[in-house]
Amino acid sequence: MKALLDLAARHRSGQAVGIPSICSAHPVVLDAALIHARDSGGPVLIEATSNQVNQFGGYTGMRPADFHAFVMDKADRVGLAREQVLLGGDHLGPNAWQDESAASAMAKSDVLIDEYVTAGFRKIHLDCSMACADDPSVLADTEVAARAARLAAVAERAWRRSGGEAPVYIVGTEVPVPGGAKEELDELQVTRPEAMAATVEAHRRAFAERGLDDAWQRVIGLVVQPGVEFDHHDVVDFRPEKARALSAAIEPFPGLIYEAHSTDYQTHEALAALVRGHFAILKVGPGVTYALREALWALSFIEDEILQAAKRSDLRRVVLDVMHAEPKYWNKYYTDAERLTLDLQYSLSDRVRYYWAHPRLREACDTLLRNLDAASPTGALPLALLSQYLPRQYEDVRAGRLANSAASLLRAGVIRVLDQYTQACGQPPP
Repeated sequence: MKALLDLAARHRSGQAVGIPSICSAHPVVLDAALIHARDSGGPVLIEATSNQVNQFGGYTGMRPADFHAFVMDKADRVGLAREQVLLGGDHLGPNAWQDESAASAMAKSDVLIDEYVTAGFRKIHLDCSMACADDPSVLADTEVAARAARLAAVAERAWRRSGGEAPVYIVGTEVPVPGGAKEELDELQVTRPEAMAATVEAHRRAFAERGLDDAWQRVIGLVVQPGVEFDHHDVVDFRPEKARALSAAIEPFPGLIYEAHSTDYQTHEALAALVRGHFAILKVGPGVTYALREALWALSFIEDEILQAAKRSDLRRVVLDVMHAEPKYWNKYYTDAERLTLDLQYSLSDRVRYYWAHPRLREACDTLLRNLDAASPTGALPLALLSQYLPRQYEDVRAGRLANSAASLLRAGVIRVLDQYTQACGQPPP
C-alpha cells in the first residue's frame, strides 16, 4: 500500500502523479492489466465492487477470497510479482442490499467488509451514502459517516485478526450512481468545496467517536464529483476550470487526495488534467470492458468473412439472445424500444459486461478464438481484415509490436485504454 500512501505526499510536493484503478472481473481485462503492469514495472490496482464480489458470490459468483485467488493466480501465470498487485473493494457498504431495511443491509455490510479484509484486500472504499428501504430518500452526512465508521471498525478488527499490511480507506461517493448514468445528461454539478469539507469533517468525527484515530490516519482519499460522467451515448468531459476551486480545496487536508469515478471514455488530456487537479486515483470499469467488447465484435466480423456460417461462433447473436432472455441487468437502463438493439450492443454504459460469465457467452467466445486460431496454419489473421476491422492493432502488427493472434489482438484493445490511463498518471509506457 506504500504506493497509495505516498500519492498525497507526492501531490503536496508538486508532482502530478496518479494511479488507475481497474474495476473489472473479466479474465481478459485482468490478464491485460497484469501483463501491462509486468511490462511497465509499476504496480497495478485492481478493484472489485460489492455487486461483483460479495459473501453471496455477486454477479461473478465469486466471494472475496475467490477473487483474490483468481487475480493472484493470473499474476503468477504472467510473471508479475504478487507484491505489485494492489487489491481494493469499491462501494463497500449496503449498495447491494438497498431494498432491505438499514439494519439488515448494514449487518450484511459488516460481513462483506470482514470477508474483503480477511481475504487480503487492503484498499477499502467505505460507501454508505445510499438509502435503504426504511431510510429517508437522502441521508444526512452524519448518518453516512457513522455507518462508514462502523464498517471501518469491522475492517480494523478483521485486519488485526488476519495480519498483513494495514488497510487504507477511501470515503465519500460520486453523483450520480456508480456505473454510468441511467438517463441522458448534458452537464454535471461539480461538488462544492464546502460540501467536500463537510464530508471530511463528518467522517473524521465519526471515526473519532469509535476510537478509530489510527485508522483515520489511513484515510487517503475522498470520492467527489469533478464533473465527469457518461450515459448511453454521450460523455461529459472534464473541464478543469469548473473544478479549480474543488481541486484547491483538498490542499489544506494533509494526507488526502481525490478519487475520481466514472472517468471512462475521457480523453487523454482530460485524464491528465484530472491528475493535475489532485484526482490521483482514476477509476475505470465500463471503459475497459467496452474496449473488450469492441475487439470481440471486430473479431466476430472477421470470423464472418473467413468461415462458413455453419462453423461460426455467432457471438453477436448469442449475446443478444442471452440479454433478451435475461434482462435483469439492463431493463432499468435501456428503455427506448426503437434503439434497444443499438443500446444492448453499443451503449457506453456497457451492460453487456454483466453477461460475459454466462455459460453460453463463454462458450461462444471460446469458439470464436478457436475458429480464428485455426483459420490459418500459423494462426495469423489476414492483414486486409485486420486493416478493415482492427486498424489500430493492424498498425502494431505491421510494426512488429503485436503478435498477429486472436488472443493478442483482443488483449491489445484493452491495453490501449490502460496505456492512456497510465500515461495520464505519469507512469512510463511499457
